[in-house]
Amino acid sequence: MSSTTAPVQAGTEAPDFTLPSTSGETVTLSSFRGQKHVLLAFFPAAFSSVCTTEFCALSDDFDAFSSADVQVLPISVDNVPSLTEFRDKHAMRLELLSDFKREVATAYGVFLPSYLVANRAYFLIDQTGIVRWAHVEEHPGYKRENAEILAAIGALST
Repeated sequence: MSSTTAPVQAGTEAPDFTLPSTSGETVTLSSFRGQKHVLLAFFPAAFSSVCTTEFCALSDDFDAFSSADVQVLPISVDNVPSLTEFRDKHAMRLELLSDFKREVATAYGVFLPSYLVANRAYFLIDQTGIVRWAHVEEHPGYKRENAEILAAIGALST
């Protein structure tokens, strides 16, 4: 299972993007520069069991991410109406982003063309726009635990 391009690596500048959100607004990555760190969390599909577990947990830990000045941006190739239904069904505190054209997943090297989805992957971007931690799952059915992600966030301040 591989992308057509290599994944973005830690230490490199994060590719900028603008995507529609379940809030009804568009979100531009570079708008967070100088304001917050950003965790991009690519996921394959709304309503799948692993994605539901993962994003309900991220929503449950919303305050821990927020208190660390981290904006969590979940991204999938689902359309906005599907993501909105997914978000609302599970009362998530996160806004989800739609990469329906698959351009952002491709830019980050996590698009899986044989499945037409993004692989599950995480990119922690600091306030200057540099990727400080990156993890791409071997298989989209795997996920990181919040404790591991929060530990990577904690390392930003050291």
